[in-house]
Amino acid sequence: MIGSIIGVGLANQLMSAKTGTSGVDWAQASSVFKVLLISPLVGFGCAALLLLLLKVLVKNPELYESPKGDTPPPFWIRGLLILTCTGVSFGHGSNDGQKGMGLIMLILIRTVPTAYALNHAVGYNLVLDFAAVSEQAAHILSGYVSPDAVMGDARTDLTDYIRTKQFTPNTMLSARQLALEIEHEVQLYKTLAGVPPAQQQNVRNDMYVESEALRLMAKSGSPKFTAPQNAVLANYKKHLDLATKFIPNWVKVAVALALGLGTMVGWKRIVVTVGEKIGKQHLTYAQGASAEIVAACTIIAADQFKMPVSTTHVLSSGVAGTMMANGSGLQLSTIRNIALAWVFTLPAAALLAGGIFWLMRQFV
Repeated sequence: MIGSIIGVGLANQLMSAKTGTSGVDWAQASSVFKVLLISPLVGFGCAALLLLLLKVLVKNPELYESPKGDTPPPFWIRGLLILTCTGVSFGHGSNDGQKGMGLIMLILIRTVPTAYALNHAVGYNLVLDFAAVSEQAAHILSGYVSPDAVMGDARTDLTDYIRTKQFTPNTMLSARQLALEIEHEVQLYKTLAGVPPAQQQNVRNDMYVESEALRLMAKSGSPKFTAPQNAVLANYKKHLDLATKFIPNWVKVAVALALGLGTMVGWKRIVVTVGEKIGKQHLTYAQGASAEIVAACTIIAADQFKMPVSTTHVLSSGVAGTMMANGSGLQLSTIRNIALAWVFTLPAAALLAGGIFWLMRQFV
């Protein structure tokens, strides 16, 4: 999914004018690449250490046995595995679910902007609060406007700032102007649902550009706002994001069902690979529990830092780590195939998505 979005962004940038909302944010993409690279290494090392710790603390030999045919494990081991598997499922749903929901929202915002460009749950009372916060933010931004600034198109100037990361005298003037325009728009229409259909996309774009500009200013530390001013601007950005970064409940339910049904239908091939083909011996209960605990913790931690990771990468790396710690050996052919899949999946997805997008632009 990440590769596909990058491919479409690159194709769009090559085919049209380069703006802040097309192409790829390589700073963000590089952060994603780092997490995708580091998370399997964390899974490998931590799962190996956890298995060794279990061997020191838990002496019950049943935990270190492999499944025997269709015979179920002892009840307490079944409970342990259900618990650790639940952790992986929770982390997987939280992290991978966000990817699916994000992609669906991108499509809905573009194809049905009248319904999904703005959060229609923001009613009259919230709009009044939003207008007050906007006025406070505009007042703070006014204090940093340079006398050399020249008024132009506020959204275009901020879009250039988002694209280039170059702060100019016009940037702050444009940020203040856009804050005032957004305040006027929301007060004029009383509620976000009341914004005319033809204006929904424009209002959303104004809010998005303003929010991103404030994010970049806070990240770069330029200009240097005081702590109270930073608090006001952060509150303003929170209000902007509430209006634009939302997900309807039906999208959450749909993605959850898709993840659950997809796993239920297609589980076997990957489960067999992870359980039987990574190591030279079958996975033991202790190895499975160790790999699952580490995978769950790693994925949930990445989720908290807003970073997408691959559940399969982390879990299979954890299994490989337990195989090494257990002295079970590794099947190098399987490890090679998994590594090649890691290396080639992202660029292949980027090329395919970019190519399909180019074809669609030619004929649709």
